[in-house]
Amino acid sequence: MRDLLGAEWLKAWSGRTWWIMAAVAVFMGLLGSSGATATADHQLAEGMTDNAAATAEVIRSWFSVLLASLLFGGVFVSREYGTGAVNRSVLLSGGRTRLLLAKTIVGTAMGVLFALLAVLLAPLSLWAFFGMFGLEAEWTREATLTLVGVFAVIVLAAPWGVLLGWVIRHQAATVATLLVVTLFVDETLFALLPEVGRFTMQISMGSVYRDGKEEALSIPWALLVITGWLALAGYAARRRLVTRDVT
Repeated sequence: MRDLLGAEWLKAWSGRTWWIMAAVAVFMGLLGSSGATATADHQLAEGMTDNAAATAEVIRSWFSVLLASLLFGGVFVSREYGTGAVNRSVLLSGGRTRLLLAKTIVGTAMGVLFALLAVLLAPLSLWAFFGMFGLEAEWTREATLTLVGVFAVIVLAAPWGVLLGWVIRHQAATVATLLVVTLFVDETLFALLPEVGRFTMQISMGSVYRDGKEEALSIPWALLVITGWLALAGYAARRRLVTRDVT
């Protein structure tokens, strides 16, 4: 298993996927934090928020890095179907389940790296953008818990993408599905039917990074729902991998 993990780790760093997703992660994080700072500047001037809440909001804006982690996981698997390399990977891995497990572990490890990047840049962006607007940051327990939540959802997004990549298989379809579900379906369902939508993956992740939706699940229940979705995706991925041709 160690050799298989090493081989998959090398694959994760081959090609342009990792640095494109890293660039996307940084861009989205900076875009979100600059927008949150501009909004905080207006709200502070109007007395609609305070420095502690504004600080946590800028930290929270880095949750958007989960999209890069999610897409990396999906592409990490589906590109092998696109190139036809998945057949060779199955033959050399010693078993389909071993390959699924190895890719999930390596994809999750890459998610940890994306999460560490966000944890490093979030406080730096706070310092930079608050300085530009002449605002004063106030780091509180809420900011720390928010940063922990951001780290957690970015890590969890990676195996979610990996497992859906195994289920969908086609690279373009995987990317499109992940984007549509994450950006539109979950949020729309929550807006229309919050009692149902709060059990979706994205809304549950929002609870973990403390986005403050009133009808969302509590953090423990949200983590349980996320675990359930990952378990369901893992079951579907393995069943599809071991019962269908890898073509």
